[in-house]
Amino acid sequence: MKPESGVTLLELLVTITIIMIVASVAMPISKMVNKRTREIELRQELRMIRAAIDLFKLEWNREGDLPIGTLCSKNKLTCKEVSGVTGYPKSLEVLLNVELTGDQASVKGNTRRRYLRKLPVDPMTNKADWKLRCYSDASDASSWCGEDIYDLSSVSTDVALDGSKYRDW
Repeated sequence: MKPESGVTLLELLVTITIIMIVASVAMPISKMVNKRTREIELRQELRMIRAAIDLFKLEWNREGDLPIGTLCSKNKLTCKEVSGVTGYPKSLEVLLNVELTGDQASVKGNTRRRYLRKLPVDPMTNKADWKLRCYSDASDASSWCGEDIYDLSSVSTDVALDGSKYRDW
């Protein structure tokens, strides 16, 4: 009598059990990796926007009506339109395009100054909405004063893998 080839019911059950165990371990790991990736993206976006705000402040700095920054001194009309009294940008859109009005713009043919190519999207909310903070606001302020943009953070109320809140980054 010739033995039949194939798998037994026991072998099939063992194989299915092993696959289910591997899948149950892989799913939480893939979710964690996805969350970690979005956290890295958020840190990069915050770093990029904050660097743009700092560069803007350096070039368009002013104290009240006294221009201090190099571009603010050469473009006095534009300076009052785009920067607050502390020299920070009045809005995030200002970082996308500043029209230069001074004599330097007409000589070099460069009439625009850009600090960002586009408004970054918050990876946690998938929207370009950010929690803004003025220079005069407290670090834990719940609303934006609307005068300038000193700092920003995510509007997400979720908690990061390290236990901190994204809006506190």
